[in-house]
Amino acid sequence: MIEHFIFRDIRPEEADQAILLEEICFPPHEQCSPEDIRSRIEKAPELFLVAEDPGTGRIAGFLCGIATNETRFRDAFFTDGSLHDPNGRNIMLTGLNVGPAYRMQGLARTLMATYLQRESLRPVRREMAVLTCLEEKVPMYTRMGFTDKGMSASVWGGEPWHEMTCPIR
Repeated sequence: MIEHFIFRDIRPEEADQAILLEEICFPPHEQCSPEDIRSRIEKAPELFLVAEDPGTGRIAGFLCGIATNETRFRDAFFTDGSLHDPNGRNIMLTGLNVGPAYRMQGLARTLMATYLQRESLRPVRREMAVLTCLEEKVPMYTRMGFTDKGMSASVWGGEPWHEMTCPIR
């Protein structure tokens, strides 16, 4: 049940769990490297929202991103944690990962809603969340409140990506 998860920032010692989820959730050519994940955890842990299963103490899923004043998604957001600007008005979402045992239960939707709500309450005025996704995921993100802006300039993993945005209220 979703209400039993603990939603919180990631802890540095949980990097290996995040890396494992990335390997499970994405094919090799779409994965962020372990080094890139560790770098983003180090530079922007407050922008990693994890859903902890209190029964196991393990991460069931997470949503992560980096803050920037840029408005369009670019591949460097996946690999360059130094692009994070804590005062950035936009969030570039770089990964939504849900473990296989927790799928089809609304956890992805709850992670997204919790993440956007949390960002709307920060002292820094956040304006927009931006993500890229494959064609088959567009309906899912549309149901989460995102608008499809068409094809992205991103070529991450050699795939054609849609760029989607959602205002942060």
